[in-house]
Amino acid sequence: MTLPDKLWLLTNAKSGSNSEAALEELQSHCGTAGLSIERTIRFPDEDIPTAAELDLAGIGCLAIFTGDGTLNAAITSLYGWSGAVLVLPGGTMNLLSIRMHGESEVGTIIARYKRGAMRRWRPLVARCEAGDALAGLLIGPGTAWGSVREAMRDGDVAETTAKASEAMTETTEGPQVHCLEPPLGRPEGYPLIEMTPSHRGMQIDAFHADTPVELAKQGWALLRRSFREGPHDLLGLVDRVVLEDCGGQPLGVLIDGEPAQLGSRAAFELVPCGVDLLASQHGY
Repeated sequence: MTLPDKLWLLTNAKSGSNSEAALEELQSHCGTAGLSIERTIRFPDEDIPTAAELDLAGIGCLAIFTGDGTLNAAITSLYGWSGAVLVLPGGTMNLLSIRMHGESEVGTIIARYKRGAMRRWRPLVARCEAGDALAGLLIGPGTAWGSVREAMRDGDVAETTAKASEAMTETTEGPQVHCLEPPLGRPEGYPLIEMTPSHRGMQIDAFHADTPVELAKQGWALLRRSFREGPHDLLGLVDRVVLEDCGGQPLGVLIDGEPAQLGSRAAFELVPCGVDLLASQHGY
């Protein structure tokens, strides 16, 4: 397919791969491919562009070189736009980029874009009242480890220690979360449930920490966002699921890594993404 040679680029200096050197490398790849970056938007110092702004500038493709959280904010804000989004691996985990392009690096993705070796695709996403997850959702008291990771990123040793203590208490003593409809896994629940959207359904993985050793493994996996390295059970694939906090407390969630909160009982379902993304391999 023929794709525009003129792009706008959205970056975020706080994302894992957004160093000046990485941006220069990206610009070099675009130059080599004959692509023109007409404008670079540096979020959060500058606002995410709107569909109207992109249309007024005659831009049909927005390239986003950020982590999954900023990607989520930008893509969901463009629902209904007639253009397409090019996801680039600009964060730490790059889960959405992997979904679109596999483990490919920026240079390879740009070369594919120039050749037109991509298709417009509206992948299925996981929706709840707090928003849509394009890469994945985490639900339960174990999401408290997300605040530990942020403190580590900021280099605050005292805050990291305090947050780690709070997260360990929350994970071991907080009310667990269980799958109410359909009933999946342990009735007494789990400290953390992950949902990963795909064309096959939402994969439900339940993580547990029943012993001190498992707790240590799970905490470390969560800090590294390598969730499936921790002890867990695969509960299945569903199109819709209702989760419930066993203690009637609000559900803590991480939507593509960003924190939010839901009521004590919440529904999650698969829906199509509201804007076209460009995929260069068979997506999951």
